[in-house]
Amino acid sequence: MMGMSVPYEQSGRHQQKARTRRALVEAARELLADGADPTVEDAAAAAGISRTTAYRYFPNQYALLTAAHPQIEQTSLLPADPPADPAARLDLVMAAFIQLTLDWEPQLRTSLRLSLQPGATQPALRGGRAIGWIEDALTPLRDTHPGLDVHQLAVAIRSATGVESLIWLTDIAGLTHRQAADTMRGTARALLAAALQQHDHLPEDQA
Repeated sequence: MMGMSVPYEQSGRHQQKARTRRALVEAARELLADGADPTVEDAAAAAGISRTTAYRYFPNQYALLTAAHPQIEQTSLLPADPPADPAARLDLVMAAFIQLTLDWEPQLRTSLRLSLQPGATQPALRGGRAIGWIEDALTPLRDTHPGLDVHQLAVAIRSATGVESLIWLTDIAGLTHRQAADTMRGTARALLAAALQQHDHLPEDQA
């Protein structure tokens, strides 16, 4: 009986293949950071790997650039001993999140473009990690403001921040990156303040 086919990277010499894949991904990330739109062949040349080998790992540019999307495994952006005040916590998380967005801007722009391409069955810009980070910042509100929908507030804050907002603020509104960062942090603060004010004016049976 014939066995099932095994993906190239999972057949034999795992460590060497993992190193080759990492080298291609890192080369693609460096090219993206330099403002390029790298193909599989570009990444192969930069990594000193043959085109034939590179295509075994990434059959097309979409697969390569999706792999180059930053993978940030942190479950929290808060420091080890975070403050209890939700506004202070949110400000810390937004500062870290915006810095990540600035650091990874070229890669995130490419991921966003890929996710908007017709026929993109697996959008490169996906996950919702930032919503979790923001919810983590707002956790104290679950006790102090039990009637407030913390998840929905986190979604609202995320919708006004991140690479999509950065692109609009810099490319369309003409702000500098620092001005854009300050605007996003201010928007996050304003959304939290508005949600708290609305909650405080709710009837007691809804608060």
